[in-house]
Amino acid sequence: MRPVLYSHPFSSYCQKVLTALYENGTDFDTRMLGPEDPSAYQDLCSMWPVKRFPILIDGEKRVFESSIVIEYLDQHYPGPVKLIPDDADAALDVRTMDRFFDNYISTPQQKVVFNAIRPEESRDPYGVQEARDMLDAAYGWLDQRMADREWAAGEAFSLADCAAAPALFYADWTHRIGEQFAHVRAYRKRLLARPSFARAVDEARPYRSFFPLGAPDRD
Repeated sequence: MRPVLYSHPFSSYCQKVLTALYENGTDFDTRMLGPEDPSAYQDLCSMWPVKRFPILIDGEKRVFESSIVIEYLDQHYPGPVKLIPDDADAALDVRTMDRFFDNYISTPQQKVVFNAIRPEESRDPYGVQEARDMLDAAYGWLDQRMADREWAAGEAFSLADCAAAPALFYADWTHRIGEQFAHVRAYRKRLLARPSFARAVDEARPYRSFFPLGAPDRD
């Protein structure tokens, strides 16, 4: 049996896992979380009451959280691209950057987006400004880090870059990466050119009208 991914192509965390799958050409099946497969979401909720995705099902094994899914794939479905280095210190650096992109790019980005879909009386302008300030701070730190490297954890594409790709993709739509962050902008461009992530982006194009802030006419 092939592993099954419960996902939606427009989700940033699903794109993170899809990038890892495409990077290594891993065979898998998809349960689409949408009207195409109405029972998929019900099945997901029965397995994972917090109702977050993606989830990977591999036989009797249920794997939650995008970073853990990628680690599981790296262990059980290895391919030509080693997404978690064998060296302990290098692996720690990769995991650190993975958490950076999830916590300090994706989380504040999504806070701005989720605020936009709330009823007007429930919106949180103070929280949105905090999120935008966090993004600027994260862009600044990342710009210094990327000044002398190709990928987030060095010269090799890794879990960290799987996290970075959708995080920076949507962050730039939500809170533009300014010209002063030239290294971040160049890194985002490299990620968009990576065939694995480019495929995930192309698969999500039909859903761009769903973006609450309005998808820009680029990328």
